[in-house]
Amino acid sequence: MAASRSRTGDMPKKIGSSAIMWLLAALYGFPLLWFVVSSFKPGGELFSYPLTFWPKNPTLKGYTDAWTSFDFPGYLINTMIVAIAATLLTIMVSAACGYALAKYGNWWLKIFAGCILATTMLPTETILAPLFLVVRNLGLYNSLSGVVIPAVITATGTFMFRQFFVTVPNDLLEAARIDGSSELSTFFRIMLPLSRPIVLTLAIFSFQWRWNEYLWPLIILNEPSQFTLQIGIAGIVGANNVNWSILISASVLSMVPLVAIYLVFQKYVMNADINAGLKD
Repeated sequence: MAASRSRTGDMPKKIGSSAIMWLLAALYGFPLLWFVVSSFKPGGELFSYPLTFWPKNPTLKGYTDAWTSFDFPGYLINTMIVAIAATLLTIMVSAACGYALAKYGNWWLKIFAGCILATTMLPTETILAPLFLVVRNLGLYNSLSGVVIPAVITATGTFMFRQFFVTVPNDLLEAARIDGSSELSTFFRIMLPLSRPIVLTLAIFSFQWRWNEYLWPLIILNEPSQFTLQIGIAGIVGANNVNWSILISASVLSMVPLVAIYLVFQKYVMNADINAGLKD
């Protein structure tokens, strides 16, 4: 009886929370929906008055023009290469650094961790000039490698893995060492699989960061054939006029991979059983 009253008393709170969440979803989702629907409008309808939500004469001309008016497929391929390569390298390097910081007690690792943390206190713009000089001296200027390599080490990814690996019981590592597992084998066969939620979370964030990155590729890339998608889309904006129909459609196309990545992997971002493999 008491449990039934408790559930009944909690019902208004649940309804109120759900209503607030739906309201926030509508506030965030409506501008995005308007943006996507506007990509099907002819250029003349985009700024017609009064404004209309649904297109009167829906058309795909904006998408076809966006695909053919500039090297959209080439920019898309370049961006995919940068985003995938940077994401894979970021996960591996961040996981290795986080594992070392969490499970090894060397004094210099604490100093190294402080140096990594200190990088988060610097605005990106302050290190662009020295970073450009380093990339240029390494012979990576005007290449996709020059975009990928500086993005590999991130303080965010390193400390995401570090905080997760701290929660993994040391008994699990000791059991692996007793069984004759090497440190490298322990990392790849035990620690990395356990950290799958962190791997997938960082993969989503890293892919999004590299996909949307604009300033650094703009600085490091000079040949149009090497441009990423964000630079190509920005090139649509002319000095005196803007083809809004093409710009909106190209922007919607650039969003599709990000949405697909999130929908595919978000269901796997869940808590892991870090006690798996341990006996009571």
